[in-house]
Amino acid sequence: MLQEKIIAFNAKQFIVIADYRKRSGFLGQQWKKGLPVEVVPSAFNPIKLYIEKKLKGIVVLRMAVAKAGPVVTDNGNFILDVNFDWPNMGNNTLLYDQLDSALLKIPGVVGTGFFLNIAKIAYLGRADGGVDTLIVK
Repeated sequence: MLQEKIIAFNAKQFIVIADYRKRSGFLGQQWKKGLPVEVVPSAFNPIKLYIEKKLKGIVVLRMAVAKAGPVVTDNGNFILDVNFDWPNMGNNTLLYDQLDSALLKIPGVVGTGFFLNIAKIAYLGRADGGVDTLIVK
């Protein structure tokens, strides 16, 4: 996740390409696995407790499928999948920005899955093979 953010930040233009299943009225409507949060392994437990108590999130350590134990990023970190009360947040990007800032202030959090205000255009493939284009104004 950290590496993807570095690339996105440094790109001249960041374009999202996804299928129709990613389109939703609010964050978490379609994607139910939670917001990925990359953390330093030694800080996993305190971060989990903080997010659950202070930010009211539900935290799950992402486990590997083809091996025993948690998923380990290329940087040697863990991924937490965190669910919040997305329906009550709606499409309020200010709340997402505040949540992103709150998460990034926790010692040991390396990055979040929020890619806020980076993409200028998105291409969403439809089930019928067509493509919808969304442009940020």
